Amino acid sequence: MKKTNTLGNFIALLAIVAVSFTACKKSNSNEFAAVGQQTVSLFLTDAPVTYDQVLVDIKSVQVLVDTSKNTRRNDTCNFERIGKNHHENHREKNDSSLIWEDLGVSAGIYDILKLRNGVDTLLANKTVVNGAVRMIKIELGTQHSVVVDSVTYPLLVPANVPGYVLIKLKGDELDEYLPRKSRLWLDFDLANSIVKEKNGQYFLRPFFKPFTVKNTASIAGTIAPADAKASVIVYSSSDTAFALPNRDGKFKIRGLKEGTYSLLVNSANGYASKIVSNVVVSTTKETELGLITLTK
Repeated sequence: MKKTNTLGNFIALLAIVAVSFTACKKSNSNEFAAVGQQTVSLFLTDAPVTYDQVLVDIKSVQVLVDTSKNTRRNDTCNFERIGKNHHENHREKNDSSLIWEDLGVSAGIYDILKLRNGVDTLLANKTVVNGAVRMIKIELGTQHSVVVDSVTYPLLVPANVPGYVLIKLKGDELDEYLPRKSRLWLDFDLANSIVKEKNGQYFLRPFFKPFTVKNTASIAGTIAPADAKASVIVYSSSDTAFALPNRDGKFKIRGLKEGTYSLLVNSANGYASKIVSNVVVSTTKETELGLITLTK
């Protein structure tokens, strides 16, 4: 009998622990931060791939704002569940300090490959309730496609992948460049988001990497000649990124962690690939590599 009670107590303790790590604590009104608003800007850019076009159907973008005085108290929330169950609720039922805000994005088809080498588009700019942005939810349509060698193929979403993307944040990632004006860049990592199956079908599993220019580094340079059809990969022990030079051979890679990288230039048309080692990058600075000339 004693063993049974001990086991029962242990199971009850596990249940309490499970709840503490999956549910949000209810906020009292006096725990909220000062009432007010902030302007949030989201920029969309991309980590390029060797397709002619990648067309992605975006329906809407919402952010989950934590209006409590201390966002750390909500670190135990199950944000995956909150994002999955969110429909039209303005405030979360389990925690009224968590407020959903629609950023009013224009629904439509976005040509992601136009956003490369430091080019981005202002996806959203909206005044919302003041607080820490803890999650971004991007709802996708179904009219995705990819163009390869001038041929258009449907870009399918696998049956087990939801029709939305959740980008979970700690609440301090946005760059507050002016009082109550914040911005964040979303790097649509196409190299890790598109998979071609053996049957020739293309599938989309969207992966976004959030970053701010203020807290990351960048690398830029020029690849010649143009007919080498080069692509660029930079990598370190903890980070990897890609770029496709434009018609002038110029490239730029942003959102890098501070550190030492190697740069690999892959080429075609008989040109030899090239590696540039010991490329040191520092936060907030752009490392300029100058002209990199490829030879046959």
